[in-house]
Amino acid sequence: MLIDTTTSPQPSTGVWMTVKNFLRYKLPHAIGLDRAIAFTVLGRVIQGLGSVGSVLLIVHFLTAAEQGYYYALWSLVALQSVFELGFSFVILQVAAHERAHLEFHEGGSITGSEAAHTRLASLLQRAVKWYTSAAVVMGVVLLVGGMRFFSLHQQPQAPNIWIVPLRVTVLACAITFSIGPVLSFLEGCGQVTHVARMRFFQSLVSVAASWTAMLSHHGLFSPAMVLLGQGFVASILLYSRRHLLLPLLRMHVSGEGISWKREVWPFQWKIAVSWLCDYFIFQLFTPVLFAFRGPEEAGRMGLSMSIVTQMSAMMLAWMTTKAAPFGSLIAKKERPELDRMFFRSLRQSLLLFAGAAAMVLVGVLASPYILPKISRRIESWPIFLLLLLTALGSHVVQSEAIYLRAHKMEPFLVQSIVIATCTAASVVVLAKTSGAMGVSLAYFLVLGVAGVISATTIFRTKRNQWSQAEA
Repeated sequence: MLIDTTTSPQPSTGVWMTVKNFLRYKLPHAIGLDRAIAFTVLGRVIQGLGSVGSVLLIVHFLTAAEQGYYYALWSLVALQSVFELGFSFVILQVAAHERAHLEFHEGGSITGSEAAHTRLASLLQRAVKWYTSAAVVMGVVLLVGGMRFFSLHQQPQAPNIWIVPLRVTVLACAITFSIGPVLSFLEGCGQVTHVARMRFFQSLVSVAASWTAMLSHHGLFSPAMVLLGQGFVASILLYSRRHLLLPLLRMHVSGEGISWKREVWPFQWKIAVSWLCDYFIFQLFTPVLFAFRGPEEAGRMGLSMSIVTQMSAMMLAWMTTKAAPFGSLIAKKERPELDRMFFRSLRQSLLLFAGAAAMVLVGVLASPYILPKISRRIESWPIFLLLLLTALGSHVVQSEAIYLRAHKMEPFLVQSIVIATCTAASVVVLAKTSGAMGVSLAYFLVLGVAGVISATTIFRTKRNQWSQAEA
């Protein structure tokens, strides 16, 4: 007797479809995972996995002293934020506000307000000129300053190994720096997903470049290789968007463009100071510990901060990908939608951040028993706990800053200066006397406690003021 299976119930298929629909639709919606965030998070996951591999390669191929030089080079690269001065965020927000009055079409054509079109062109032209000049100045300053720093603190067990890697790293840094403004401009024009996808491929290339440098016994060239790989991938995206960018660069704007002095400069200089403060808040640990405690302790802190920073950047994707939409919603005066998007993204990212931090801490606690060699190259779990708690608080501060700065305002200027000053002073004083533990505790108290309280107070005050002004 034959059984007609074509009409028989398929319970396994039903269960599979339920699971598939949950993973494809319900779960992404619950955690706010759109395409831009997905590409950004995937990129960060690739970087995170790459960092794990890099840790193993660093332990195997670099000495403890070389590890200190490695992270000191990355701290030098981070100095580009001093020259960038937050201009990229200004470009993104100004472009987002002008984009609210325009429509972008396939092939690069733009329709809508002629005034907004002209102002958008003047923004891109000014950005390219500024960054080209700043890249040259930055290259000279980083090269001279880097040579001086490493010469003063050169270790007898690793003499002169930093000279050529430093030169190549500075060159690569200047190249990627000059590309940055155009990427921010594209994000402001609504191409957040395209830029996020490009950054995903940058992550793949960066990991491959870093590992290649390590495996070929040229580990100190890894920062330069990573930057050159990122620049190459970004150039491909810019070439694919040439039909949009070139007409804007060639447009004659005369006096019809954005008035930088009246419209942008009052916002830009405040962002610039806040951006400069961020270096002293987030990047000062490694070079100061290098100078006072030697390359080995600096290397442990550098590796630990690298892990925490990677996780923080991954979770901040829920907010950074919303920066341009925030600006456009503000330009259209759609505040209820703005608040709904912000608070939902903040809630989702905080829950994910807390879960990820718990997993990292468990890994640190288990590392002496599972990977003892690596555990000796990272900080102990009490220090790691302080770094993770501070990062969680910093996530709240950065999220609130993205919301408020999307108004083309910078209410965090004084707060940033005070936090940066307190952080820098405590790091310099405690690095010499208390080492990593003292520095981490001060970091938590200043940024993780005082920073969150002050930032949240400013956020609530300004949000209420601006909401009432629009009512």
